[in-house]
Amino acid sequence: MPLLATTLLALCAAAPQPAAARQAVPKEHPRLFGTRRHLAELARTRAEAYARVVETARGRDGDTHAKLFSMGLVAAIENDRALGRAAVERALAIVRGPIKKGHAPFGCDLACAAVAYDLCHAHWTEAETAELLKYIDATVDANRNSETHVFHNGWYGYKNWGIGLAAYATYHENPRAPRYAAAIEEEFRARAAPALELAGAGGGFGEGYYIHYWLYEWLVFCEAARTCEGVDYYAMAPSFFRNRAVASMFEMYPGIGRYGSRRPVPMGDGGGRVFGGDRDKALAARRILVNRFRDDPAHQAVHAFNETTPRSSVGVYAYMDFLWRDTSVVAADYTRFKLSHFSPGPGYIYARSSWDEDAVYFFFKCGGRFTAHQHLDLGHFNIYAGAELAGDGGHYDEFGSDHDVNYHLRTIAHSTILVLDPDERWPAVRAGRVTGNDGGQAHDWPHHNGAAADAAAWERDRAKYDIGAILAFEDNGAFLYAAGDASRAYRKAKLEHFTRQILYLRPGTFVIFDRVKAARREFKKTWLLQAMKPPAETPERLVITNGAGRLFVQCALPRKRVINCAQGSALYAYGGRSYPPARDTGPAPECRIEVSPAEAAAEDFFLNILTATDASAATVPEAQVRDSPEEVVVRLPEATIAFTKDRVGGTVEHGGKRYGLAPKTPEARRAHTDSTAGRPAH
Repeated sequence: MPLLATTLLALCAAAPQPAAARQAVPKEHPRLFGTRRHLAELARTRAEAYARVVETARGRDGDTHAKLFSMGLVAAIENDRALGRAAVERALAIVRGPIKKGHAPFGCDLACAAVAYDLCHAHWTEAETAELLKYIDATVDANRNSETHVFHNGWYGYKNWGIGLAAYATYHENPRAPRYAAAIEEEFRARAAPALELAGAGGGFGEGYYIHYWLYEWLVFCEAARTCEGVDYYAMAPSFFRNRAVASMFEMYPGIGRYGSRRPVPMGDGGGRVFGGDRDKALAARRILVNRFRDDPAHQAVHAFNETTPRSSVGVYAYMDFLWRDTSVVAADYTRFKLSHFSPGPGYIYARSSWDEDAVYFFFKCGGRFTAHQHLDLGHFNIYAGAELAGDGGHYDEFGSDHDVNYHLRTIAHSTILVLDPDERWPAVRAGRVTGNDGGQAHDWPHHNGAAADAAAWERDRAKYDIGAILAFEDNGAFLYAAGDASRAYRKAKLEHFTRQILYLRPGTFVIFDRVKAARREFKKTWLLQAMKPPAETPERLVITNGAGRLFVQCALPRKRVINCAQGSALYAYGGRSYPPARDTGPAPECRIEVSPAEAAAEDFFLNILTATDASAATVPEAQVRDSPEEVVVRLPEATIAFTKDRVGGTVEHGGKRYGLAPKTPEARRAHTDSTAGRPAH
């Protein structure tokens, strides 16, 4: 039985043990976001944001979440009985509705009702309070075994933030409330914090883009726990929480877009291709963490970055600005902040040419597997310069749809490597039916969400999940060197090794060298690039233009090659089948560039030089390449790079100095200890 179920059962029968340095939960309401006096002081010092909260509370249409948070705050600050009663009636519509369970937003419902109860406490009747407590207990009872996988967003976003807020809001009215709070804390310490430290070391998270959907809600609970009881959840997972704001800053593409928002880079499911409230939640989450770690210079740089988008882009989310935008934090000069960041937990590397809004942006991933919202995409990269140039393929039209399981999450929809064994077959992926053999990476899905239950389960079955590693990450300013080993992500019956090395020469040149050895020479290898627009072809290179940006692609190795550009009706087709999306989820790559050797060999080396510029550039310098049995040498005006062929490594000459390139991360040592551990077998 999952720990939360057993913990809740035990703690509902016995009083919780006091924790060290714990403070008593105040009996006064409001308390989730501080006292009425504290909120009134915020209304005075944050008058502009508060005026927008009032507008939402008293006039604007909005979702239940935005309306109840706003109505509750204004009713509490102004002691407005009429508005308080309106909030109560809106909350009672939740309380008197059906009890939700499973993968449904019952946590948000609990949170909204809890906030309305805490902020509008004086306006609830005894009978209505009794209804609320019955609803809370019934929802908790119905969901003891719901959303138990702590690598998955449900534990944080669907479930426990709502249970936790309900616990603190009704702490002295509901005999079970203290036990709910204690159960969440115990489970977080035992299961969730280790998962955050494992999959989130460095601030990124293995679930990818979904962190923008759920982290804000979880942080709201963390702040309530700290305010009400002195429980510091951030201290329980420091390598995640102390780095998360920085990682989130690096997850934003350059440029300020619609309604003053920033678009995050796509990472797995839910890529945020069109404007949505997840952008405001990402901003608010960074603000909460900046406030907590305000004395840290890195967080002061994040604060300055946040201040370039000072207002939530969705008007009814003004309450986020009111509660979390604290301009008293010292603002460092973020334009002088570091230009790259490495998150070893999920195996993410982020880099920029500068902090200007027209900067070149780069994202690379090669890490372990934790949950279903990840894709089969180790070795994938994104490039942005004025617009997205190399993107993330397919559409998240529905979880487990025909397009989803045969294209969108598969390797063929990403900029990495295919190795085609014609006899390979895939088991069920997520909850969908797999009919396509794309030649890509594999995962033996244990159930529909493909995840380990927690960090202990991940370690017990490490061979299944520890499938990729960042071997090198070095940034000396003028260039960045990254290397990854994705060999274990493929079935060992078809692939011996696939390593990728990328030398990023600022501002916009990427030298990508791949070593790929198949188990049999006849297994076709394909290098993929997900181009946002179909390329124009010249004798020397492919040229991709999208809006204000342009990407020049020089294919240097293999010397004898076949290039195919799958676009139009062929974009979502392979192996004689087509897997078009059921709906368009926003701008996605319109062309899949495929580069394959013209002659079969067991081992092939792929060398491609990509240069990102603005769309006005007519040409870029051509790289000179020398290919010998021992190494591949690339000469560019600003640097000479040599990659060794028998191992990951080499040298780079830049600015009159010579630098060695070699694996150096702890993940590199582990990956080379057992190069076949964790590889899927037939």
